[in-house]
Amino acid sequence: MKNYMDSDYAVNKNAGGIVYRFADQTIEITIDDYLRENPGKTAADFAKLKALSDADYYESDRKGYRQSWKNVSFDGLENTTMFAAPSTEDEFIEKTELLAESEQRSALAKSAFDRLTETQRRRYVMYHVQGMTYREIAEVEQAHFTSIEESILAADKKIKKFLKQG
Repeated sequence: MKNYMDSDYAVNKNAGGIVYRFADQTIEITIDDYLRENPGKTAADFAKLKALSDADYYESDRKGYRQSWKNVSFDGLENTTMFAAPSTEDEFIEKTELLAESEQRSALAKSAFDRLTETQRRRYVMYHVQGMTYREIAEVEQAHFTSIEESILAADKKIKKFLKQG
């Protein structure tokens, strides 16, 4: 085996077998060891495991590299607020506030939507939610194109007026 001061990926890649590093020891499983312990397996099976092990160590090495460039000395910690993870309490408060805002917006939208007539509501949904054109809605409802347009424009106007008041 090569120099074990290298990264786990380099060690595993350069070894003939699969390398496992523990806190107190390093073990290399060779193809002979693998075939002896797994009589129903082949060299091709070992090669697949070796490739999988190499890929796993490579990804782990890349993750470590991506993280290490973010490391800062203790002297520079006061300048790292943008990299600091928010506290659990701050995250909870933020999520609670976002949920409250979302519920408030939903209630406001429902109130605005309740101001529409049933026809306006149905046409508004077909146009704004389902993405249908005025002509497609007119065809479905067997109505004139201009009456569909006027109905949707009136619904938009009612909603905007309500939202300005609220």
